[in-house]
Amino acid sequence: MATKKEFLAEIVDRLSGLDGVTHRPMMGEYILYYNGRIVGGIYDNRLLVKPVKAAISCLPDAPYEFPYDGAKPMLRVTKTDDAALLQKLLRAMYDELPAPKSKKKSNKE
Repeated sequence: MATKKEFLAEIVDRLSGLDGVTHRPMMGEYILYYNGRIVGGIYDNRLLVKPVKAAISCLPDAPYEFPYDGAKPMLRVTKTDDAALLQKLLRAMYDELPAPKSKKKSNKE
């Protein structure tokens, strides 16, 4: 089941207080970025984030769920209607997330 655009719009709206939040569609779902770093995604109308220490601290009771078959488990954000919590979560996670990989230049001309 693909994520509904309305659910994506709700999450993006609640994160609008943060600069640098973007998303990218991926096979009917969405990858969520904060200042260029992947924080998680929206899968089957569920907001899932990477289980870094800061996320576990902010969401101590969050269940671990798989975004899709074969993926690593992620933390499910169950209080998606709490804009302040969502923004606090992304800010807290940022320093623990890996920087984006640099794209290699092609030698083809």
